[in-house]
Amino acid sequence: MSASNPGGHNWNRKSEKKEAEEEEEDPVDQMISRTGCAGFHRAVIDCMAEHQDWRQCQHSVHDFKQCMAEYQRLRASQLGRHNPNPAGS
Repeated sequence: MSASNPGGHNWNRKSEKKEAEEEEEDPVDQMISRTGCAGFHRAVIDCMAEHQDWRQCQHSVHDFKQCMAEYQRLRASQLGRHNPNPAGS
């Protein structure tokens, strides 16, 4: 028997599939990063991980919500949509 086994599993090396999965960023995280609100989102996630009670994270949720609302307002104005609720006109 040979010491090296080319057909066997190398437990010290990650599979190519696992490496690719770890390198890919979550699509939701990518979208949030593009808004500029990733720091606020991370604060919500960290708070939830620490407290496991959304009621204790209301300040972080509020800040994230404010950031996203500002992003949406700026985005709408960039796209020429000045009326945020055209159906209500």
